[in-house]
Amino acid sequence: MRKIVRESKKSNIYFTEHSIKKSNELSIAKMNQGLTLNQMQLFAYAIFSTQKDGKTEFRKHEFEKKFDIAQIRPTDAMDDAYRLLDLKIQMKDTNEEKSRGHNVFTDYFYDRGKFSFKWNDSFIPHILELKEKYIITDLKMTSKFKSSFSWILYEYLKGHYGYWYIEHTKSELMNLFCVEKVKSYQNNTSIFKNKVLDVAIKDINLYTELEVWYKEVKKGRKITGFLISWATGKQQAGATEKQLNAIYEIYNEVDKNMRIYFTLESPKRLELARDYIIRLNNIQKQINKDLTVKQAKEIIKEVKYLYTCLQKLIENDNYNRDTSFYYDWINED
Repeated sequence: MRKIVRESKKSNIYFTEHSIKKSNELSIAKMNQGLTLNQMQLFAYAIFSTQKDGKTEFRKHEFEKKFDIAQIRPTDAMDDAYRLLDLKIQMKDTNEEKSRGHNVFTDYFYDRGKFSFKWNDSFIPHILELKEKYIITDLKMTSKFKSSFSWILYEYLKGHYGYWYIEHTKSELMNLFCVEKVKSYQNNTSIFKNKVLDVAIKDINLYTELEVWYKEVKKGRKITGFLISWATGKQQAGATEKQLNAIYEIYNEVDKNMRIYFTLESPKRLELARDYIIRLNNIQKQINKDLTVKQAKEIIKEVKYLYTCLQKLIENDNYNRDTSFYYDWINED
């Protein structure tokens, strides 16, 4: 289960006249095809136009100015718009064996320098009916990207706010970047790194608030995957022993009360306890030797909050119930 949290004010990115919003689901979704940089920019500007005045209509010169693009030939503009008509998005939750997908657009028109797109109704909630679960992308930053891969990775990492690293196999990353069919990347990991992953990370580090780095995961001498880490701002010193001890002390307290949480009498309280403990377990998976001081501080804040929530659930409950028999509802199928 991935933790989804709304954009934090601590990210230093605020919604402005140069920003767009996307749902977390959309930010981490799989596209069915790779896009050129211009096509990715056109997609972003269609969202920008819709969120700005409710109309997905704009002039070519407005789009070019926003991204500081040299004048696009009308034939290329029409081809890019047509390419977006085939764009599909897949939202997948492998933990729950669920997925869904749909086209992004149903129609497009291009008439003498004027773009007009019509969104698929199923897609609209991801850019308009956002509620609390969304990320903000500052187009002033992303307009400097040199690759569409940079857009994909940047929004993917922001969509996982609350995480500080993600481990993926090489195959999973190629799938994310929509390059899984490129033979040279399949056969040579160095080419994939140089042409895709390193390009994306360089752009993100140069132009955004994130600092991203990775470690290769190997089986023998073969690179099988990548551990991608990120932080807001420059890399910081490692977490202190005092911070790590504080984290584990909280987990020890939760563990001591586990049987009480398991046997809460109220179904509503039991469900809340289950949610809090799953969230704690997900956070625990992120604790490793590469944790920074800042990351550890955020973890301490989060686990303290969850521990407090758990304690409130049992404040008015009976502590003397028989807990010799219970089932593990955290790991149930």
